[in-house]
Amino acid sequence: MKLTGIFRDFFRKESTAGILLIVITIATLLMVNLVLHESFTDFWKKDLLGKPLEFWINDVLMTFFFLLVGLEIEREIYKGELSEFRQALLPIMAAAGGMLVPAAIYLSLNLSSGSLNGFGIPMATDIAFSLTVLTILASRIPSSLKIFLTALAIIDDLGAILIIAVFYTKEFSLIYLGSAIALLAMMIAMNRSGVRRLAWYALPAVLMWICIYKAGIHPTISGVLFAFVVPFGNGDENSPSHRLETRLHVPVAYFILPLFAVENTGIILEAADFQKLFNPVSLGIILGLVLGKPAGIFLFSWLGVKTGLCSMFEDLKWRHIAGAGMIAGIGFTMSIFISLLAFDDPAEIKAAKLAVLIASVIAATAGYLYLRFSCCLNPENEDNKDSGPSPEAGSKQLTNSSLN
Repeated sequence: MKLTGIFRDFFRKESTAGILLIVITIATLLMVNLVLHESFTDFWKKDLLGKPLEFWINDVLMTFFFLLVGLEIEREIYKGELSEFRQALLPIMAAAGGMLVPAAIYLSLNLSSGSLNGFGIPMATDIAFSLTVLTILASRIPSSLKIFLTALAIIDDLGAILIIAVFYTKEFSLIYLGSAIALLAMMIAMNRSGVRRLAWYALPAVLMWICIYKAGIHPTISGVLFAFVVPFGNGDENSPSHRLETRLHVPVAYFILPLFAVENTGIILEAADFQKLFNPVSLGIILGLVLGKPAGIFLFSWLGVKTGLCSMFEDLKWRHIAGAGMIAGIGFTMSIFISLLAFDDPAEIKAAKLAVLIASVIAATAGYLYLRFSCCLNPENEDNKDSGPSPEAGSKQLTNSSLN
């Protein structure tokens, strides 16, 4: 399967960001536990314009991250791997399984714990980290696996966004919600009437963010909503959507996400924290990401192919689906973000973050080792370069009913 230029560019940027996040996370954990200690956590609670610093990172800056995710989803729907229904259905089925099974595992372990609100934490997949693992594997994997995992992660993010909007709204104001909807409708009308200059959308977008925040819904959702009213046009490099996505990649990848990682992974580790890894919340998160993700992704993909709802990507085999499922257990950014919304107790948030970090490390290591040593295609026998599969590889495409 041939990789388009826009996908190669997206893959390269996301994987580079993932490497940076890995380095920053490790450095932050070491600095906090060896040097900074409590002064680090106190710093993020300092006041800035009437709000703590952590608010400006988690509620304001992360809106731009969600805007970028929304633009990526829009591009995939209009021009990318989600533009054709049957082609999109395999990662859609996989993402559904990768959300439902982890949530079911978490809920089954927490029915009597009183912490059911954390069910959304193991449902997420981190795009940057997951693509970083595939980058390390390089030519040992087929190009179709990169497309499959990227589409799966994007759909997964969309699911996580819907979960946040529906289940993590604590207070609700109908007046402000109505105002946000009115502003959204106004921007849609501007789009339909041919307004292409992004500057005209800036003030309504800011007002919509304020209204959503006042309505009691997490304001980062406004980023996704705004993404779908930005004019897409034909999706070329001159379209407003493409230009905005291009401009956002660098500040999001190299400033916003690293800052989010520094603020949210600076966990002071104590012996008691590791004992909490065996409580229902931590176990639900770890087992949901490490076991639930690969099980759900593989099972739903297999059911989709066996029932004829969708077909396998060219040169993609079931061992690759299994490996992708393991790598999809890397939750990190979105999982940590949902942890902040799911719990109010700082101790629970800390335990959830630590569980996410441990699960992500296990998932990344297991997925890499599985694909590297057990399931990788032999590059001497099969062509896995971005230029597309060889005739021999193409002739080996799986049918809807075959299992490898």
